[in-house]
Amino acid sequence: MSSPFVFLADAPLGSRVVVRTSIPGGYTDALGFLRSRSAASVSVETKRGLVTLAMADVVAAKLVPPAPERRPRRARA
Repeated sequence: MSSPFVFLADAPLGSRVVVRTSIPGGYTDALGFLRSRSAASVSVETKRGLVTLAMADVVAAKLVPPAPERRPRRARA
């Protein structure tokens, strides 16, 4: 298993990823598309917008499959 830094350096931009970072009191995840990276930070486009994460706070990262298709709403009877 490679380190999250190696993964983020090698993952193609546009890949769907989840990046876990440490925050005061625990951890948080950013799920979305990898948009940019540098030695200091990584940017992930989530449903709520573009999130820039400090590489120093990254504890894990991996590729995730595409989101499942939305199911059609059921008609009420």
